[in-house]
Amino acid sequence: MDIIIFSIALLASFVFSLGGIGSAIILVPIMVSLGIPINSAKPIGLFINTVSMTGASINNIKNKRLDFKMGIPIIIASFIFAIIGAYTSKFVPNKVVIGIFVLFLIFSGLMFLFHKKKEANHYRTDYPYFKLSLIGAFAGLLSGILGIGGGGIISPLMLMIGINPKKTTTITAFVVPFSSLSGFITYWIMGSVNWRILIIATIAGTIGATLGTTFMQKKLNVQTVKKILAIILLLMAVKMIFKLF
Repeated sequence: MDIIIFSIALLASFVFSLGGIGSAIILVPIMVSLGIPINSAKPIGLFINTVSMTGASINNIKNKRLDFKMGIPIIIASFIFAIIGAYTSKFVPNKVVIGIFVLFLIFSGLMFLFHKKKEANHYRTDYPYFKLSLIGAFAGLLSGILGIGGGGIISPLMLMIGINPKKTTTITAFVVPFSSLSGFITYWIMGSVNWRILIIATIAGTIGATLGTTFMQKKLNVQTVKKILAIILLLMAVKMIFKLF
């Protein structure tokens, strides 16, 4: 099982770092399908997101790709609401959580697959702080309940309100560690952490995310990455549907 967890975390972190999204979105349902209790899988996914996306954000900051003014309202809202979501999760039945997860995976997958690329001069240049805060709050709440970083909801919603995809990717990678960390700490306080699996998955996730970020910058364009992520998310949604019956 340890080798399986390591391999899956390595591959998932590699693939999802290509799009600036934490791998918890796929790791949590995979771990659940392997028989790991969902409340043990969620904090593992959140911690891997925290570590792997922190590295990606440091790289973006060094290369001056990050728009801090756009990221801060999302960070504040997502950090607060991730705590609320994580605490609320213990009152939500597993089937309801899985059902929300399926809808989330389908929404994210379809957005990545069908969102049309705009002309560069059609992307907004203002700072819609209220909308950004709402996105952060919604993503944080889902992050806490589902044990994901929220990147898969932040990215599509930012695209919907007209933010440049290049900005979206860097901002998402910047926000995910904050919402993931607050959710993880809440699960830790509630005593839901399996430290052995967490350490194995985190080592693999860090290696995978580092390799993925490097590979994306040198080899792939954004549209190819989006299609890869969309297909994986939709396939995972189909698999999770069977968990409901």
